[in-house]
Amino acid sequence: QLQLVESGGGSVQPGGSLRLSCAASGFTLDYYAIGWLRQAPGKEREGVLCITSSDGSTYYADSVKGRFTISRDNAENTVYLQMNSLKPEDTGNYLCAGAKEYNSGSSFPEDFYRYLEVWGEGTLVTVSS
Repeated sequence: QLQLVESGGGSVQPGGSLRLSCAASGFTLDYYAIGWLRQAPGKEREGVLCITSSDGSTYYADSVKGRFTISRDNAENTVYLQMNSLKPEDTGNYLCAGAKEYNSGSSFPEDFYRYLEVWGEGTLVTVSS
């Protein structure tokens, strides 16, 4: 059974940092593009960023460029999301998701959504003073 489990969420003040983890079980992350999506109360799901499997290309939503970084540790079968300079508008449930057919040069997040195969339940991030 393919499964992704997120961890690392919590409450932080504006300007703070958090590091989220996404651990895979039942499959190898090496062959999947992995992305982070977020869902804020009353808002539509937003594709935050992703990293491809083929060449490690990364794609970011404009709202997080320069603040968020995605990385993958294939040996640990885990993907990380480093979030710095957090803002209240970053509050939401962060889910990691896998898309095996998503490759470099594809549009993000549209093509990433199209190729989604597996996703987790999410971890809640709250940015508030």
